[in-house]
Order: sequence, then C-alpha cells, then structure tokens
Amino acid sequence: MRLPATALFLALAASPDARAAQDALITGEVYADANRNGQRDPDEAGIAGVGLSNGRVLVRSGVDGRYAIAARPGDTVFAIKPGAYAFPTGAGGLPAFWIHYLPDGSPPLEYGGIAAQGDTRFDLGLLPVERTAGPLDVVLFADPQTASLVDVDYYARDIVASVRGSGHDNAQLGLTLGDVVNDDLALYPALNRATASLGVPWLHAAGNHDLDFDAPGDEQSLLTFRRHFGPDTFAWEEPGATFVVVDDVVYQPGAAPGYVGGLRDGQFAFLEAYLPTVPKDRLLVVAAHIPFFDTDPAPDRETFRQADRERLFALLGAFPHVLLLSGHGHVQRHVHHDAASGWHGATALHEYNLGAACGAFWSGVKDAAGLPTATMADGTPNGYATLRVDAGGDYRLAWHPARLGGTGTDPADTPGIGLHAPRVLRQGAYPAWGVYANVYMGLDDTRVEFRVDGGEWRPMRKVDRPDPRLLAENARDDAATELRGYDRSPEAIPSTHLWRGALPTDLPAGEHRVEVRAFDRWQGEQRASTTYRLQHATP
Repeated sequence: MRLPATALFLALAASPDARAAQDALITGEVYADANRNGQRDPDEAGIAGVGLSNGRVLVRSGVDGRYAIAARPGDTVFAIKPGAYAFPTGAGGLPAFWIHYLPDGSPPLEYGGIAAQGDTRFDLGLLPVERTAGPLDVVLFADPQTASLVDVDYYARDIVASVRGSGHDNAQLGLTLGDVVNDDLALYPALNRATASLGVPWLHAAGNHDLDFDAPGDEQSLLTFRRHFGPDTFAWEEPGATFVVVDDVVYQPGAAPGYVGGLRDGQFAFLEAYLPTVPKDRLLVVAAHIPFFDTDPAPDRETFRQADRERLFALLGAFPHVLLLSGHGHVQRHVHHDAASGWHGATALHEYNLGAACGAFWSGVKDAAGLPTATMADGTPNGYATLRVDAGGDYRLAWHPARLGGTGTDPADTPGIGLHAPRVLRQGAYPAWGVYANVYMGLDDTRVEFRVDGGEWRPMRKVDRPDPRLLAENARDDAATELRGYDRSPEAIPSTHLWRGALPTDLPAGEHRVEVRAFDRWQGEQRASTTYRLQHATP
C-alpha cells in the first residue's frame, strides 16, 4: 500500500534512519515536466512510484508525486530513473538526478570535495521519452585514466571521436567503469566536457584513482567524485534493462594495500531494499570498477572480499538474467562465476572485464595524428565496448578498437581480430612457426580456424602466451637508443584470448594468403587475413 504524503512524512520522521541522525528530511515532488521549463506548472501531473534513496533506504513518490526521505550529513539523495522518462541535463552535461546534503561541507581536501549544502528541497521534473520498439544500445568505457590535459586530448581525439565516427553516439546510455582520471581530480571538468559532447546520457562508477587520497576515511574518499558525477552507488532503469552501479573500492588509508574490492553495509541495505522491486524478465546489469573475481594469484590475498561477493551473489541469485561489468585491469577478460566463487545460480554468471580506454596508460609510439598506440599488455588495442540489450534479457557485446591502421597495427586487422605471422619462411622448413590470432572478445569455447590459399579450414589452438606483436614492440623498445615515445608500450603478458595455427612450408615458393575466422557468440563470424612468403634457400 502506498502511503499518502502526510503519513509518509510521519513514518519517515519516526524511522530508525531519521531518528539515528536526527538530521533532515529531504522533500520534494516528482512530476512530468511537459514543457521542459524546469518547474512544475499547475497542469503538470505528479509521477507516482518513482524510487528515491539516500544510499541505504528506498522510498517511492506518492500518487501526487510527493516524497520525503531522511538524510544524514554526507548523504547524496538520488532518484532512480524510470524506464519511460529521462532526467534533465545538468550544467556539466550529465543527467541531473541527485542532491547532496552536507550542511557543514567537506573536510579540507586537496580537490575541494563538496561545498556546504544544506538544502532540503529537491523537486525533479522528468521528461517523457518516446522510444520505438527495439534493442537498448549502451556504450561502455573503462579506465580513461587521464593524468594530464595532454591525456584528456588523447581521450577526446581517440576514444570520443571513435564513438562519434562509428555512429555509437546514437546510443541511449553511456557508462564509464571507473578510473575516470589518474589521481588528478582537477581534470574532471575537462574530461567530462569531452564525454558530454557525445550527447548521450552518461553514468560513472568510481575507481581507485578517483579517490580523495587525503580523506580521513573511506566514507569521505569520494566527495570530489560525487561533486562532479553524483551518487557513487545508484540504480537506473531502461525499458529493457536495469542498471545498478556500485562503488566497490573500499579505501584503507594507511594500510597496504590502500584499498580492497568490496561493498559496505549501507550499500547492501540499498540493494536489499531495491532488488526485490526489479522485474526478472529483463537484464540486470551490475557495474563496478574492481572485478568481482580475485585478480591476485596469491591464494592468501583477496582483491575482492569473498564475504561481500557471496553476499552480493546471494542477492542476485533470484535473477535469471544478470551481467556483471568491471574494469581496472587494463586487459580484456571474460569470467564465468560458479560455486567456487560463491555463485549458485542455475547457469554460470558472466562477468565482462573490459579493456581500458587508455589502453596501457596512453603509452607507446605515436601515430601520424600524435596519438599513442596505447596497446594493452594482453595485446588488445585500446578502445571501448558496446552492449546491446534485447527483449527477454538477452544481450550482445562487442569491442571497438579506437583506431585501425595506426602505429603497431597490421593493415589487415579487423575490429575483432589482430593477426601476427612471420613475413617469410624457408620453403620446406619444419613447420614450427605459426599465425597468431588475438581474438579480442574470445572466450574459452570460441571456435577459431584458419586456412591458407583458400584451402580447407583447420582449427587453431588456444594458447596461454603473450601476443607476439607486443613482444616484437617490446624488442624494438629495448633495441632503441632513444625514447620512441613518452612511455614505452607495456611488457607483454599472457593473453586469455590468443590462438595459434602452424603455417605450412611445403607449398610453392612465393606469397600465400592466410585467412582466420572466429565465431563470436554475440556478433557472429569475424574474419581477418594476412600473408606470408615462402623462399627457397640452400645451406
């Protein structure tokens, strides 16, 4: 039963959340802003049932659109966007759906935190959206990680320009999975201007490089981030999917390491209140910065707290369609959670751990446009991903390299596959040399095949080794007597999506064409090709 506004005020005033702090009630009206003037006119109706939260409890707007919610100093109160509406755009070009309550402001912080804000009135005019039937398209970034205005320029000309050039700026939603900058939080406005230029409603998760490192504790460590990007844990609804974005960086000042992946009791309180209201016939996306799996091979070190993972997975277990999104690693991986990591659903839980927009921290030799190669340590080119959500919880993922044909890439590369093969081999030599295919979105069961000169398709073998193209770039950096770029490319590490096929040497002398195809479960067949030459030689 939905309470009338008066009863709602009384109930909240007596609630444990309000009594504990004896602080404030944030009140307001949620309404349909038909004329988009930012204020409620007499003929504009209230909207019932819109969720609002202080990060712990959840309330819903009444039949007249009114609501009230308790707020403690330090809270950010936010609305959950209903699928049929849009939020207005704020001054920075981002959706405006929150209010901070810090009557005394932040503790002294290098990057300012949040200035004193004691307003307790928050009205929200929602904008009706007319959407044609069809899939939901989302653009995904991880780790732009800009350390200077030079890096921000790379981000704008490389990543943002690639999204615009590919037409993905017609997406309904964008999401950045943390490490928006690389510790210099003063870069937020410049970077946000570049992102907002796409005209796509954009959401942000917080990363470990988005922290106020001079904050006294975890609770204050994202105040500057929140000033620019709003709540660090929130939900967002689209007609075909529900998104829950969580801050999973638990700051541990003075400890080593200085942070760990995990969630807090307040976040679990919000999830426990909100998730039971989420429909189960659509996709539920849970997005964060730090991967939900442990990334450290040391068995005694948790990079994401096991107890928190199990508690989260227990809440998600009731949903048949769940996708986890994470960043942080600057490599591209797919992980399928099962009982070993605390997941007990009917099928494995898919986590897509995105590669980085900055690649390996904007490193490598620059191309003709002055943009660094930015290849990641697993050989994946820097770029961004897209998520297409279909009816009934189905989804499709794709990786989009920011550039093709730039420094360090083969002209024959395609968006999905990077090839490496020797240019020349001795005719008749033992066939010990191979063509390598880095299938950027490859999974353990991806089928990858190759053929030479249009012959029979033969299977390629998945191998656990570094991408030889990046090894060759490492060797060029080693051999150089002068710096080839500001930072050299990263040291190659074993890739989780590399396949090898042995090249035949018993063919006629001359050039031979090698074709590779991979069967992507989301995008269908992907192809790439290259050549090698057989040369006759005598001892």
